[in-house]
Amino acid sequence: MDWNSHINRLPNASRRKVLATTLMYAMSLTLRSTSATGKETSLPPYPAQRNDPMTFVTTKDGAQIFYKDWGPKSAQPIVFHHGWPLSSDDWETQMLFFVGKGYRVIAHDRRGHGRSSQVSDGHDMDHYAADVAAVVQHLDLRNAVHVGHSTGGGEAARYVASYGENRVAKLVLISAVPPLMLKTEANPDGLPIEVFDGLRKQLAANRSQFYLDFASGPFYGYNRPGTKPSQAVIWNWWRQGMMGSAKAHYEGIKAFSETDFSDDLRRITVPTLVMHGDDDQIVPVADSAPLSAKLLKQSTLKIYERLPHGMCTTNADLVNAELLAFVAA
Repeated sequence: MDWNSHINRLPNASRRKVLATTLMYAMSLTLRSTSATGKETSLPPYPAQRNDPMTFVTTKDGAQIFYKDWGPKSAQPIVFHHGWPLSSDDWETQMLFFVGKGYRVIAHDRRGHGRSSQVSDGHDMDHYAADVAAVVQHLDLRNAVHVGHSTGGGEAARYVASYGENRVAKLVLISAVPPLMLKTEANPDGLPIEVFDGLRKQLAANRSQFYLDFASGPFYGYNRPGTKPSQAVIWNWWRQGMMGSAKAHYEGIKAFSETDFSDDLRRITVPTLVMHGDDDQIVPVADSAPLSAKLLKQSTLKIYERLPHGMCTTNADLVNAELLAFVAA
C-alpha cells in the first residue's frame, strides 16, 4: 500500500489545547551568534535564565544555524542529522546514550527548522549540506561519524559526498530518503507526485492538525492494529514541527522527495550502515535502502521486521545498540 492511501486512512485525532512552550526559547535564553570566522554577538539575557546560552553558526548566505555540542572535545564526534519537519531534539535519546559512552555528539537544527533562523530561501539539499559544512568547519570536526534519519539521511549523504570525505570516518542512513523518493521513468517504483502534492495541500490548509495526524498515524506506525500510541511522543513530534517555518517545511517536501542522491551515493567511499524498517509507511523500504546499499562502495544493509519510519524513537534501544556496534568497530 502506498503512502497516499495510508495518509487518507489516518485517524481523526482529538483536539486539545496545548501550551506553546516552544516560544520560551526566544524569550528566556541568552542568544549567542557565532559565525564560521569566530565573531560573536550577545543579546541581553532574560533575567530568569542567564546561564543557558544557545549557540549558532552563521552561514555564507546569512542563515543562523543552531547546534548542540555535548561531550569531550577530544572524543570522536558523532554528528546527527534530523528528519523533516523536526529538529535536533529528535535525537536526544541517541545523544544522551552516546555522550554517556564517552563520545562527542553534535546535532543542528536545519535552516527554517527548530531554533535556526526562518530564512526565506535555501530550502534545498545543496544549502542543507553547505550548512552542515559550516557547522563542521566551525567546530573543526574530524574522524566523524554522520548519522542521518529520513530527510537527514539525504542531507548527510549530500554532505559526505560534497564536503566531508576528509573529515568523515563513517556514515549511517536510517529510514533515509535516498536514492530518490519520486516516481520517474528511471525510478518506476517511487511514489507518485500526487502523494507529495497532498502533503503540501494539507500543510498549507492546517499545518497544526496535519502534524498532529501525521505523528499519530504513519510516522511511528501508530495506525497499525495492536500498537499503543504514546501521546508524549506524538506531542513532542508536533512541538518540534510547529517550532519551524511553514515555508521551509513546505519547500522542504520538494527537497526530500525530488532530489536524486544516486550520484552522491556512488561518490561516497566511507563505510556506511543502511538501516530501515520493513513497515516504513513514509519511505517505503523496497525503493530506498536496498537501492542505496547497491550504489554505495562500502555498505552494510540491515532491514528490521515490522519497524516503522520513526524507529529511532519507538525502538531506541535496538537502534542505539546497532549504532554503537558500527561506530566502535
